Amino acid sequence: MQTIQVSRADGVVTIVLDRPARKNAANEQMWTELLATFREIAASQEDRVVVLTGAGGEFCSGADLSADERPRLFLAGMRQVGDVALALHRLPQPTIAKVRGVAVGAGANMAFGCDLVVASESARFSEIFARRGLAIDFGGSWVLPRLVGMHRAKELAFFADMLSAAQAEEMGLVNRVLPESEVDAFVADWAARLAAGPPIALAMTKRMLDNSMNVTFEQAVDDETAAQTLVSGTEDLAEAMMAFLEKRTPHFRGR
Repeated sequence: MQTIQVSRADGVVTIVLDRPARKNAANEQMWTELLATFREIAASQEDRVVVLTGAGGEFCSGADLSADERPRLFLAGMRQVGDVALALHRLPQPTIAKVRGVAVGAGANMAFGCDLVVASESARFSEIFARRGLAIDFGGSWVLPRLVGMHRAKELAFFADMLSAAQAEEMGLVNRVLPESEVDAFVADWAARLAAGPPIALAMTKRMLDNSMNVTFEQAVDDETAAQTLVSGTEDLAEAMMAFLEKRTPHFRGR
């Protein structure tokens, strides 16, 4: 890997966007590496949770708009950007964005596309596309209205204002805003708790919540019934029941 760092420990996969000289702006190589990594994680039974963050005190300044990257941006490269957004969305594992510094453009939507977002007090967010003469991308047209409502989503996209971490939290774009010194420990705790959870049940819950605005209430209830029927036959459910009776912490194995 040339533009990202990937490490694994105790079921937690940490992906670090690693182009600090460009505030981790995503170029063609980074999109390629992210796509391959997301697809690898999706097929893994050992990977339980994903933490996405950036190097050098920044999250991601969006797509690299330097002269060398622009031709790719406006041609087949945009399909690649969309493929990465879809691969992130389709991950069955819970995902956490750990945001320091700027998260703008595709970088903002990469963070908002994660299941949970934890930001330092210094984090800043912007749907900066309009300032660059661009339309919104990396799934932002789908994610934003679901997070903040249509009118607020249009305000963010049309004006491309920079939001402080506190403003993003107030809008519901961020789960937690913490002092810089507390971010790593907090995310590590959340990641460990998710990694210790029941993988099949969490994956099905994630999928149903992500799909909730696309189905009727009746369909949602039917999906819940199907999901509960499936998990009722897993070893993890039997382990959870046994752990409850024995008054101990369950050990889930994802089967």
